[in-house]
Amino acid sequence: MSLEDEAISELRASAHPVRLRMMSLLTGAPMSAAELARELDITQANASYHLRTLANAGQVEVAATESVRGGQAKKYRYRYTERTGRSTEASRPRRTASPDEWRLYIDVLHQELVRRSAQRVDGQALSADAEVWLTPETWLKTMELVKEASRLVHEEAMRPHTAGSVHVSFQAELFRMHDERDELVGGE
Repeated sequence: MSLEDEAISELRASAHPVRLRMMSLLTGAPMSAAELARELDITQANASYHLRTLANAGQVEVAATESVRGGQAKKYRYRYTERTGRSTEASRPRRTASPDEWRLYIDVLHQELVRRSAQRVDGQALSADAEVWLTPETWLKTMELVKEASRLVHEEAMRPHTAGSVHVSFQAELFRMHDERDELVGGE
């Protein structure tokens, strides 16, 4: 499989509401299909299917196995790496995908943000939105700061419902935009 095909496979695996939530949960602690099923209120068979899809796309990996009633249960964890800088809600590949594949992924991110917003605690939120022009230096610094925040959130994530923890949402999507006027200036 080429790097391009691998990247598109990762994008497609991430572009599903249940799998996006699974990756978030697996950031804090390795969990089995049964544990994920209970947390997400889905069947264990459904959880197993989504875990296999994520594992085949390289989004999660087996962290451990444990004996359960005479069998073996795999515990999975999310594959956050400093190299890729991938965060749970921005786990899509950095390579090119079709506009339709990106729209599908962004639609799932939007659905997830709407779901999480219903659980929002008043006074405990930060929201930012901007469509602006920046110097290349400011753009790079902004990207590094958000990458650092993502790293911190992922490294410090805890198992769901850990005593003394708070349930939070962290979602960021930063990208450089195409400017039609750049073509006009460049072509003159």
